[in-house]
Amino acid sequence: MRRRRGLTEEERELWSRVAASAQAMHPARPEMPAALTPPPREPVVAPKSLAKAFRVGEKARPRTGHDLAPPIGEGLAALPVVMDRKAHRNMVRGKLEPEAKLDLHGMTLAQAHPELIHFVLTAQDRGHRLILVITGKGKPGRDDDPVPQRMGVLRHQVPHWLRLPPLGAVVMQVTEAHLKHGGAGAYYIYLRRLR
Repeated sequence: MRRRRGLTEEERELWSRVAASAQAMHPARPEMPAALTPPPREPVVAPKSLAKAFRVGEKARPRTGHDLAPPIGEGLAALPVVMDRKAHRNMVRGKLEPEAKLDLHGMTLAQAHPELIHFVLTAQDRGHRLILVITGKGKPGRDDDPVPQRMGVLRHQVPHWLRLPPLGAVVMQVTEAHLKHGGAGAYYIYLRRLR
């Protein structure tokens, strides 16, 4: 680190002569008379807030899950009635007894799909018109997943399978079952006549 060198006596004398001959670029402003000075401001007090104190999320309801699609029963009920209206009304009211039943409880999608195809085609071969497929309502999945999971995978998948080949040509009408036959956890399937 370099040490600063001080000014010599000759340099100080020269500097004082230069400083005495210099003029200020901006002369000092004249002071305002006392009458024109603004009065001192009072401190600003913030008004009291009318809003109640709150905690974020205090009124939020517990999350119960999402289902972005309308309920399956609503979708099936909105479809046009293809079968005899009187038979459809009796079927929906639970007055018709299914001729065969299939319970898919506890099966995976891979197990249930071939089982459903076999059951429906066999029922048609035997001349049955009304059959019942029980899917169950399903268990709620994990709720911590960022993508909403549907409750009851089989319940949502079975109506889709019934519209696809080879079952689409065999099935005439699908509706949610009456409460006495399983309600939202089961489906009535009305089959076409075998020709």
